[in-house]
Amino acid sequence: MFSQESIVEKIRQQLDSQEQEILSGLACCNRESLRRREEKRPGYRQNFAMDADRILHSKSYSRYIDKTQVFSLIENDHISHRVLHVQLVARISRTIGRFLALNEDLIESIALGHDIGHPPFGHEGERILSKICRLHGLPSFQHNVQSIQFLDRFERKGTGWNLSLQVLDGILCHDGEVNVTRLRPDREKNFALFDCELKDKADNPSLQLYPMTLEGCVVRLADTIAYIGRDIEDAIELGFISRKDIPTSCASVLGTTNGTIVHTLVTDLICNSTHVRTARTQAGERDFIGFSEAVATQLLELKRFNYQNIYTNAAFKPDFVKIHRCYEQLFDYFLRQAMNEEETGETGRFLRSMSKQYRQEHNCVELVRDYLAGMTDKFFLRKAREIGCDVPERLCVQN
Repeated sequence: MFSQESIVEKIRQQLDSQEQEILSGLACCNRESLRRREEKRPGYRQNFAMDADRILHSKSYSRYIDKTQVFSLIENDHISHRVLHVQLVARISRTIGRFLALNEDLIESIALGHDIGHPPFGHEGERILSKICRLHGLPSFQHNVQSIQFLDRFERKGTGWNLSLQVLDGILCHDGEVNVTRLRPDREKNFALFDCELKDKADNPSLQLYPMTLEGCVVRLADTIAYIGRDIEDAIELGFISRKDIPTSCASVLGTTNGTIVHTLVTDLICNSTHVRTARTQAGERDFIGFSEAVATQLLELKRFNYQNIYTNAAFKPDFVKIHRCYEQLFDYFLRQAMNEEETGETGRFLRSMSKQYRQEHNCVELVRDYLAGMTDKFFLRKAREIGCDVPERLCVQN
């Protein structure tokens, strides 16, 4: 009589074996998964599916629900927040992965975790926190580096989730402008090299890193596909721009709605990367994905439009002078608290749930960085209000 555990484990082993027949030779199979700490646990979940589950069940993932995507301090039920963006990236990248015969579970894991390190108030909050970190002797704050910090060193009271190297690498390397036609993986990586790249990226934000898998490359491109048209729709919803403002060349090639833009970009990427589906080995000239030159050119032009008219347009910014002061005051407040607990040996108030090991491996400034970066927008404002900060109010904009 076979136990349930042995039955599902046997099926899982069969699924792992079938990947060699089903997936592209350029795909990353579950048997290639590498972890810092070896795990001996029977069960039905394949390696990368288990990583996706761990990210979904993390506290950091729960906090996506109230993290700014682009527009901060605005109450509107129809604009994107970070959690929706992450789901869109996961869905778009899995579709691309299915058509290219890549590992969808690996793709989903990277997509779900890629923005977990974002602090309150999106990229503007990232710039503010980065400035504060540098003033206190830390490297520049970067959300992709912080995503690794949360998943590998902060979650589960500081022990981390022991995610696979391929997932962590895809998350670290997801950040980068799409200004090239092709994206080729940098396959020869191990944890030692990954740790070096993590440190080098922290010290040099402009350093270009590339994922070690084609699955990571897919997520990196899908990230842009997911936000480029959606951000335009949100700006139109809020009355900040109109559809006719979209450059004519972009409109003619990519379309003028999020739906048509996503469809055009995904279709073009798949059609220009079909060689991946039939490739037999992880080597050679076919080891890349990319857009056609015509679409890549217009995508870059549309990104310029978004940066000029949405992301860097001061007219669309809320009162970030107040947000900046709140960041500074909260950082100073919690730093004093952390230093006081370090001096007295008391650990009953600040980050009281974290393990002794986590506290020993991080100085007070790092503790505060992690605490602030993990906050949702609402929790940030509540804490700022509690210590007497002049807090900006959210503006209700409903069409």
